[in-house]
Formats: sequence, structure tokens, C-alpha cells
Amino acid sequence: MGFSAIVKKLEAPRPDNLSGMEAFLQNDDLLPVPENQRLWQAWNYYTFWVADSFNVNTFQIASSMVTVGMTWWQAWLAVWVGPVFNRAATACIWYGVQAWIGGQCIFTLLCAIWPQTVVLSTHIIGNPENGLDAGHLLGFLLFSALSLIPIYFPLHQIRHLFTLKAIVAPVGGIALFAWCLSKAGGAGPIIHAKATISGSKMGWAFIINLMSCISNMATLITNATDFASRSSKPKNVIIPQLVALPCTFAIVSLFGILIGSSSTLIFGEYIWSPLAIMDAFLEKFPSHATRAGVAIIAICFTIAQLGTNIAANSISAGCDLTALFPRFLSIRRGGYVCALVGVVMCPWILESSSSKFESYLAGYSVFLSSICGVTISHFYAVANRRIKVDDLYTLDGVYRYYYGVNLRAYAAYFAGIAINVVGFAGAVGTPVPLIATRIYQLSFFTGFIVSSAVYIILNKIFPVYQPTEAECAVVTVGRKEWFGETASVNRSEEDKKSYEGGEKTTLAQV
Repeated sequence: MGFSAIVKKLEAPRPDNLSGMEAFLQNDDLLPVPENQRLWQAWNYYTFWVADSFNVNTFQIASSMVTVGMTWWQAWLAVWVGPVFNRAATACIWYGVQAWIGGQCIFTLLCAIWPQTVVLSTHIIGNPENGLDAGHLLGFLLFSALSLIPIYFPLHQIRHLFTLKAIVAPVGGIALFAWCLSKAGGAGPIIHAKATISGSKMGWAFIINLMSCISNMATLITNATDFASRSSKPKNVIIPQLVALPCTFAIVSLFGILIGSSSTLIFGEYIWSPLAIMDAFLEKFPSHATRAGVAIIAICFTIAQLGTNIAANSISAGCDLTALFPRFLSIRRGGYVCALVGVVMCPWILESSSSKFESYLAGYSVFLSSICGVTISHFYAVANRRIKVDDLYTLDGVYRYYYGVNLRAYAAYFAGIAINVVGFAGAVGTPVPLIATRIYQLSFFTGFIVSSAVYIILNKIFPVYQPTEAECAVVTVGRKEWFGETASVNRSEEDKKSYEGGEKTTLAQV
């Protein structure tokens, strides 16, 4: 087999008869979604958001806030404000971190089935401060291998995983919640406890943890279209996001707070991780009933983590990598690349303490907030909600900008990062002025506002041509079999009906 034949085998599926350069701009996963793959109904999005909220990470975010001195209701308020502010999108953050948490679920399951497995946790690997042992590394590798299965399935089929998770994950979460409160005889002292901090210290602690909640959901602001493009109707996307996300996220976080509180009565200390609580149950109450209960909950949490990792991380990474290397990478292949990176990124370091966990949550939003600011301001303020689809797949269209680079977008992106970079340095130990620290503690707001403002201003100073509604109505890219005898479709009548029916295009549908 010659070199050309090998390259041909490695190429991702795409329309035939593309020119050399067009091959680097198109493949089946990047092209407009054909109608037979737009199968997601409104209930699919409800189950998706419910499923995405029910994961171990959501339990931990709010319960970790209590460790800094906030009361249960102050922590929960921060959780409510977070999803309401970012209800256009939701997310968990990292494939590696979620896989590590999923690995903890697997290890807890193994310990419940075979108690002698717990001895593996005594074999420390590397620096003890990093919290890595043989048992949890085994769980991490097993979970990572399990995650490779759903990555294989295309986007329009993977919705069934989220339906399963929306059923199973709440069962596990509610079971652990009821078990802890029953064992403790109530919610514990946290309900009546007073805050250990007050005044400005309380205010900034609230803001810092609010940023953690917002950061936890920031990723899907940039990849909500990956799922919205599979919707059978534009309106199917909107209401589930507005209702299911903030409510479910808040309920799960409240469970995390109360479970952590009950742990003080059961075990004599506040345990902020639900997985650590299950391990403590196995250690203190080593009966067959305890092992069975922990095993069932661990299975539910494993499915929860699996669904979250696919939804928030592997699919989004797959889409991004497909856009960068469309000739050779599809969403499936990009997902496997993400899985490989998740194994080698050492996520156990972030999970070794609540302070490290929260620091990375806040730092992550510095970069995502700028991306969100540029994307949203371009679509709503600069492009007036119009996109010329054909020109996304050509070298000489309206999106060519300067040799394929939108310098305005890059300038705005770096401006949004720049306002937070000094405070970010302070967060990792470098002495910085207090004002820089305060700006960084508002990182998502400041990054979003600055990047949005700079992008809009630059487009006013250096305007570029924006396509008209008529130009955006015609779509000619795609496989011929998607549109019948010709590889083109005029969307003007379809768009007209959509507008008359009140279903205007949003950022999530393009």
C-alpha cells in the first residue's frame, strides 16, 4: 500500500470531489446537520440537562464552599446564581477530572464487592501530596477504558445515554442523601450553624465561590451548538435549558451540602466528597447491606460521570479538533484524542484538595469567559444573528478576514485575559496588588465584559462586510444525498415559516 493510499484511509468521511484546500475545510461532522440526524426532541434536552447536573462534581462544588466558612444557605445561593447567570449553557469542566472522579466511583465499587481491594489504596505512587495510589489509579484507568465505548456513537444517537443517566443518576443521589440523613438522624448541625466569616470577607468568599459555579458551567457556552444542531425544532433547545438546568443543579448541590453536614454526625468530621463518605461507610459499617448499598450507588455515580464526561468534554473536544483538522479528524476521532489527553494530564493533582479544586475552577473561566464574550458579541451585536453557512467552508468568503484570521477576535480575546492575568498570578502564589486580586475574583464577569466590549469597538473602528439575510438564506454545501438531486437547498421559505411561527434563530441553532 502506497503513501497516498494510507493517507486516503486516514481521511475522515466527507463529500466527494473536493479540491485540495476544500478538503481541509469540510467533513461530514462539520457540514450542516442533515434532517435525518436532527432527532433530539424537547424531552431529550430535559433529560440531558438533568443528567448533566447529576454528577459527583456538582455534589462537591457546594459542599466544598462550607469548608471556607459559609453557611449552607449562602453556599446554595451561590449555586442558584451561577446557573441562572449562565443558563444559556451548562457544563462540567474537564475530561480528565471527571474521568478521575469516575475512577473513584469504580474503585469504591470494587471495594464494596471485594473488600480486600482497599489495600491497593495504601500503595502510594509518586509524591504523597498528589493523592495518587494504586487503587484509585486502577479505577481511573478502568473508567477511562469504559468511556471509549460511548465516544464511538454519533451525536444523534448518544442522546439515549443521557436518558439512561437522567433515570439512574438521581436514584443514586437520592439514595445516598436519604441514607446519610437517616443514619445521622437529620441534616446535621449545618442547618443551624452560623457563618464563621462576615462582612467583606463573607462577600468576597461568596463571589469567589459564585465564580466557581459559573466556571463549572462555562464550557457548554462554547459548545452548546454541538447538541442544539441536532434538535428537530429550534424551540426544543430553549425551555429545557431555562428550567431543567438551574433547578436540577441547585437540588443536587443542596444534596451535597446536606450530605456533607450529616457526615459530621455520622463520622465526627465534615466530609465534602460523596465518594469519601461512601468509603467511610464501608470502613465504619462493614456489613453486607452497607456493601450492597454502596455498590448500587457507586454504579449510579459511575453512569453519571460517564454521561457528564461525554456531554461536557469528549464531544466538545471532538468538535473543536474536527474544526482544526477536518481532513483527518471526525468528532469520534477527536473524542478519542481527548480521552488520551485525559489520561496523561494527571487530574488527581486537582482533586487532592478542595482549595486546588476551586482554584482551577476559577482559573479556567479566565480563558473561557473571553471566548464566550467574543462569540456572543459577534453573533448578536456584530453579525445581527446572521451567518452565511456556505462561506464557512470556502477560502474566499466573508469569513476569510486577514488570511483566515479574525484579528479583531484575537485582540478582544487577549484583552479579556489580560485584565485577569495579574490576579491569576497572585492566585498561584505571586504577590500582587489587592485590586488585581479583586478583579481576578470577578474573572468571568470581567473577562466576558472586556472581551465583548473590545470586540464590538474594534468592529466599529475596522468594520467588515456582514452578509444580508437573503445571502444567508441559501445553503449549497453538503452531500448530494442530503438534499436530493442537487447539493443545495434554499432555506428562505423554511426561514420565513420559522420567523412567522416565532421560532427565531438563536446562537444555539447555528
